[in-house]
Amino acid sequence: MEKKVIAAKWYAVYVKSRFEKKSASLLERDGVTVYLPLITTVKQWSDRRKKVDEPLFKSYLFVRTDLRNYYDILNTPGIVQFVCFEGKPVDIPENQINAIHEYVGQVAISNQEMSIAGLQLGQKVMVKYGAMKGIEGSLLEFKGKQWIVVDFEMFGRKLPVQVERSMVEAVSD
Repeated sequence: MEKKVIAAKWYAVYVKSRFEKKSASLLERDGVTVYLPLITTVKQWSDRRKKVDEPLFKSYLFVRTDLRNYYDILNTPGIVQFVCFEGKPVDIPENQINAIHEYVGQVAISNQEMSIAGLQLGQKVMVKYGAMKGIEGSLLEFKGKQWIVVDFEMFGRKLPVQVERSMVEAVSD
C-alpha cells in the first residue's frame, strides 16, 4: 500500500495584537516554517527616535505546514486562529508569498537609496512648495523613489501625509 504524501502549503494565522514576533519565534522553535514580513520604521518618543522592525500585516503571520500540525499551531501562545473560509483554512499560493518577500525587499532597498540621497528616517524635514510650504515634520517612511510619508503635528495631533520627495528639504536640528 502506497503512503499518501501531504504537501506543505502556506497559511495565514491571526495572532494576538503585538504577539507577532513572539508567536513566530515559538513556532520556529517547534520546527514550523514561519514567515513574518517586517518593515523598518522610525518611532518617535518624547525623548528619542528609534528604528523599529514592525510587521507588514499587523496581527498576522504566515506558516508553511501540511495541517497535521493544525492543533499544535493553534495551541502556540499568541495564536488565535487560522484564516479560514467556510470553516476551512485557506492556503496561500507560493507566488503571493514570493510577492510579499519581493515587496519587503524593495522597501528595504528604497529606504537605503533614499537615506543615501540625503534623507534619513526620523529626520526633520520642511515642505518647500505648495499649500503646506514652511510646515515641518518628521520623515516617517519612504514610498518608492518619489514619495515619502511625513508625520506633521497639526491640531495637536500627529498626521502622517504622503508627499513628493522633491517637495521637502532636510532641516537641521
